[in-house]
Amino acid sequence: MSRSAGLVLGWALDQAFGDPRRWHPVAGFGSAATALEGRTYAVHRARGVSHVALLVGTTVGLGVLAERSTRRSRVAHTLVTAAATWAVLGGRSLTREASAIDGQLRQGDLAAARVQVRNLVGRDTTRLDADDVARACIESLAENTSDAVVAPLLWGGLLGVPGLLGYRAVNTLDAMVGHRNDRYREFGWAAARLDDVVNWVPARVAAGLALASAESRERAVAGWRAIRRDAPAHPSPNGGVVEASFAGVLGVRLGGSNSYEGEIEDRGTLGDGPAARAHDITPAARLAQRVSVGSLAVAVVIACTATTRRPARRRAT
Repeated sequence: MSRSAGLVLGWALDQAFGDPRRWHPVAGFGSAATALEGRTYAVHRARGVSHVALLVGTTVGLGVLAERSTRRSRVAHTLVTAAATWAVLGGRSLTREASAIDGQLRQGDLAAARVQVRNLVGRDTTRLDADDVARACIESLAENTSDAVVAPLLWGGLLGVPGLLGYRAVNTLDAMVGHRNDRYREFGWAAARLDDVVNWVPARVAAGLALASAESRERAVAGWRAIRRDAPAHPSPNGGVVEASFAGVLGVRLGGSNSYEGEIEDRGTLGDGPAARAHDITPAARLAQRVSVGSLAVAVVIACTATTRRPARRRAT
């Protein structure tokens, strides 16, 4: 029960306060990863594998140590799990960014919205029009709700603190080095592939929760149709599933061509509706919130199941 309680408390802390302004543990991990990259980097997949293994292995090890050191005290274990959950979740910060972009677009301040949306996406934003900014924001709401809320909660429910910290380490490394540019195409291969693996189930859970959260049966059917028809065209095996589900449920069209460091990437067309616009950001944020609540419920069920099935230790005779 302490794992479940910790997940709920950590989720509530994230909803109330968002990411810490200073001394964020994920930022500290990123700094350590950058320093290590100075020693491990080479244009070779094997060096990337060792980079990821060392960082993720160390992080998981710290999680295991935290679990074992607090296992005898329910209160301590709850608090440690809550702290880890708060540290790795990004739901509140995500919706806060979306709200800021929504306000800027409604006020006609496109220049500010172009700058603000850089906090959510990696594409070039300098030439985006208002509709493109709105599309970028909604796509990020979909994909990052899966990556920054659903996935860590599910891994936390299954494996506790090691699952929470290990997942965030993998996802952070993918964001740092899992790119297809000249520098990271080989070195970042392991981080990108591992991130695809650990997010495969959570992305589909997130999509299912989006369909379950649809305001009507017709919207849910549209989301399912978009997943089956449109998601395979997306370059991400996980991002396309979640974005397609949001597109169908919201009744908008997402996807299209994006520019990354001067290179154009076609992400296909997701959904049948009109192009996403600024007024669609608020409904997307509400949908993301419903998915967040649903994923917490799923994580609690997983945590209860995982802990009750743990084999009892044999007493010495």
